[in-house]
Amino acid sequence: MYVTGDLQGYIDIGKLNSKRFSINRELSKDDFVIIAGDFGLVWDNKNDEIYWRKWLARKNFSTLFIDGNHENFQLLNTYPVERWNGGKVHRINESIIHLMRGQIFTIKGYKIFTFGGAQSHDKEYRKENVNWWPEEMPSLEEYNEGIKNLERHNWEVDFVITHMCPTSTLHALNESKHSGIHEDQLSDYFEQIQERLSYKKWYFGHFHRDMELPNKQKLIYKTIELLSTEHSHKNIKGEQ
Repeated sequence: MYVTGDLQGYIDIGKLNSKRFSINRELSKDDFVIIAGDFGLVWDNKNDEIYWRKWLARKNFSTLFIDGNHENFQLLNTYPVERWNGGKVHRINESIIHLMRGQIFTIKGYKIFTFGGAQSHDKEYRKENVNWWPEEMPSLEEYNEGIKNLERHNWEVDFVITHMCPTSTLHALNESKHSGIHEDQLSDYFEQIQERLSYKKWYFGHFHRDMELPNKQKLIYKTIELLSTEHSHKNIKGEQ
């Protein structure tokens, strides 16, 4: 099972081709690649998008994704909600599955807490319900469901996969000049979770770079990383 950063539709999908992700040849549909938000291939159902969804479906692995801020939430939410490996999902097709917010999945023996969403900071250049949707930020119900599920699992998981990061991590990014984004309700929510949660590694996307951070967190984008609870992690870096 692997994790990587934003696809943004087909803008960054090339990192999953067989040349840059060569281990694909050794995988099966029972192996998974998780996209840490901004999947972007449930956007308008036009021909290009359908082509790339079929392209992904032909890969040996199955694709899991959390939502980012650049998703068509109205379209995404037309898919029926199912239960899968302990949590709620939207099944886009047989090998592309959306992992919904505030869920805990048991996959390959690992417990994974997922929570998509983030605030777009270019909204003034976008049109509501055309290329920006208010549902990018979680609802109170989603926040509460995340807490409820963590309590059910005694605040212990193996991995956390989000699009946004906790507030303290955001401050570290700002100090290193890798972000100019301010904290918000979602980052504060993750900060409260970080203070209570026992986890092995926390991955998040959103900021379009790869960077190890304190508190066992990693900003992930181009890298495709093998999920492992061992201290060493195998990185597969796409060719630029």
